[in-house]
Amino acid sequence: MQFQQLAYFVAVAETRHFTQAAERMRVAQPSLSQQIRALERDVGAVLFHRIRGNITLTEAGETLLPIARRILAETEAAYRAIRELDELGRGRVRLGATPSLCTGLLPAMLAAFRRDYPGIELVLHESGSRDLQTELSEGALDLAMIVDSRVHDDPRLESRPLFVEDLVVISPKDAPAPVRGRMPVRALRDRQLVMFRQGYDLREATVNACHAEGFDPLFAIEGGEMDAVLELVKAGLGLAVVPSTVVGDRFRRTPFAGPGLSRVVRLAYRRDVEQPRAVRALQAAVVRYLGGAQLPPGIRALRS
Repeated sequence: MQFQQLAYFVAVAETRHFTQAAERMRVAQPSLSQQIRALERDVGAVLFHRIRGNITLTEAGETLLPIARRILAETEAAYRAIRELDELGRGRVRLGATPSLCTGLLPAMLAAFRRDYPGIELVLHESGSRDLQTELSEGALDLAMIVDSRVHDDPRLESRPLFVEDLVVISPKDAPAPVRGRMPVRALRDRQLVMFRQGYDLREATVNACHAEGFDPLFAIEGGEMDAVLELVKAGLGLAVVPSTVVGDRFRRTPFAGPGLSRVVRLAYRRDVEQPRAVRALQAAVVRYLGGAQLPPGIRALRS
């Protein structure tokens, strides 16, 4: 009994026609008929009633059919598993992330992934959460680490929460602290702020927090990306509200007074696309890293 013979047998059983089965299997009809006869000799029983072109299964054929289907399905599963193992050695993942994540947590996380899967090519795209959601929805990205929870407004996208990240106020390291101890949001009134460009979730979070306290923030300069904002603060142009993970030892860090400001970082993906093995491997690695690594202060991993 050969695998190819079982495939021909199932095709005939499902089409109840030798010619149609041959077309499905892309083989000449005489060759298919010959293989069916060889299979019948091997099992020692007639598998089909052939009466005036009417093809039906015999009792032996009815017995063999579910077994043959199971063998074919398990064989295909084996081939698929082997292909996926090979894919982990040569896959490609397009990951989007916000600039603060690219500056802060992501480098160590991706370095750990590369150690486990050195053959997978990583393509990193840095942008704001709104832009990343658009690119993910359009198929330009496989995964995106974002902050904006409006991913739920797009029926094509799904997301899972990863961690909560505290926001802090930064100022030049050699300058006096803006306040003693923790800083209430209302203390930002009349302070000059270095502000991100439109579309940045950090801009929206800062402005909304100020509005909740009844005032409009003052911008010393606006329109920057993460690296530019950090350099502008370092140069003394003003304060900035940033994730705690990007601060390092380059700035004076002032935490907010309780309940503070924070944001939830989410991993987003297309719900209508079956993800390749390499993409699933990165998803699992991100969750595993957050569960097992020594996370920087200001980050609390979440379980979805």
